[in-house]
Amino acid sequence: MIQRARIVQAFLELVAIDSPSGEEEAIAGELQRRLHELGLDVAQDAHGNVLARRAGTGAPLLLSAHMDTVEPGRGIRPVWDGDDIIRSDGSTILGADNKAGCAVILEVLQSAIEDGAETRPIEVAISRGEEVGLLGAHNMDYSRITAKTAIVIDSGGPPSSIQGQAPYHYTYSIAVTGKAAHAGVEPEKGIPAISIAAEAVLGMPQGRVDFETTGNVGTIHGGLVRNAVPEQCQVEGEMRSMEFEKVETLVSQAKTHLEDVRQRHPGARIDSQFHLEYPGYKLEPGDPAADLIFAVLRDLGFTPDPHPVGGGTDGNVFRGHGIASVVIGRGGYNQHTKDEYLVIPEMLECARVVEAAVRRVG
Repeated sequence: MIQRARIVQAFLELVAIDSPSGEEEAIAGELQRRLHELGLDVAQDAHGNVLARRAGTGAPLLLSAHMDTVEPGRGIRPVWDGDDIIRSDGSTILGADNKAGCAVILEVLQSAIEDGAETRPIEVAISRGEEVGLLGAHNMDYSRITAKTAIVIDSGGPPSSIQGQAPYHYTYSIAVTGKAAHAGVEPEKGIPAISIAAEAVLGMPQGRVDFETTGNVGTIHGGLVRNAVPEQCQVEGEMRSMEFEKVETLVSQAKTHLEDVRQRHPGARIDSQFHLEYPGYKLEPGDPAADLIFAVLRDLGFTPDPHPVGGGTDGNVFRGHGIASVVIGRGGYNQHTKDEYLVIPEMLECARVVEAAVRRVG
C-alpha cells in the first residue's frame, strides 16, 4: 500500500541532496543505494544514468524520472508544517522537478514488495542532465532496457495531467568568423563578426510563429575588447513545432537566409549547424503507453486530460528509441522558480496510478 508518510520522507531526504545538472554524483549514489536495498539489480551506465530492474510477469514496464535540478537548487530548505503542501522557502527551487518523480518510483517499488504483489518486470531509468538538454536520455545505454512502454513521471499537476502532444525540437549554432583590426586606427581593414551575426539573427524565427510553432535566439557571444573589430561571434538558438513539416520549413528558411548573408559578406566565414534534438509525438488511440495509462486512470476514477506541452522530456527521446512513453503529472507546480511547491495528495495519486500500472499484469 502506498504510504503518505514514507513517500513524503523520501522526498524530503532526496531534496536535501544537492543535484544541479552536471553535479549528480551524490544523488546518483543515494538512488543506487535505495534501489539496491529494495532488491533491484542496479548500476550506472557510462553517462551516469541510474538503471535498475526488478523481475516480474509479462511485458516489462519502464519507470522514468530524472535526478538533476535547475538552479538555484543548492541548500534547499523545504517548508512544510504537516499539511498538504510542501513549498520552497523562497531562496531556492523546491526540487519537486523531479525529486517527486524519484520518490514516486521508490514508493511504488516498496509498496509492491510489502504487499507481495505480482507485477510486470519493472525497469527503472533515472537520468542525469535532463534539465540541460535531455543529455542523460540521449546518452543512455539502451542495451540495458528491454521495455517497449514507459511511464515518465515528470510533469506538473495531478497524474491525470498528461502530455498528450510534444514538439519536434531543432537547435542550431551559427559561428561567424570575420577579421580583427584596430577599431580606431584602421577599422576598414576589419570584417566585423558581430554586426554580420546580427544580420543573421534578424532573419531567424523569434517568438510564437503560430499556435504550435516557436523560435528563439538564446545566446550571442562575440568580440574580445571594445576597441577591436570583432573577429568571432557565436549565436545559438532553437525552433520547435508540434508538426514536423513546420519545423522543417523553418530550418529550410533559416538556411536560405544564412546563405543570403554569406553572399553579402564574402570576406567572412559563416558556419552553421542544425540538429534535431528529439522527435515530437502525439498520443493516439492504439499507442501502448497511452492505452495503459488511460485505462488505469479511468479504473481509479480519474478523467485523463491529455494536452499539448511546448517542452520536451526524456519521453521524447525514448520514443526516438522505439519506447512508447507517456508523461504524467506528479503534483508539482511553478517549476523552475523559487515559488515551486508540491501538492502531497497529488503525488500520492501519482504513486497509486503508477502502482496500478505495474500491477496490471494481464
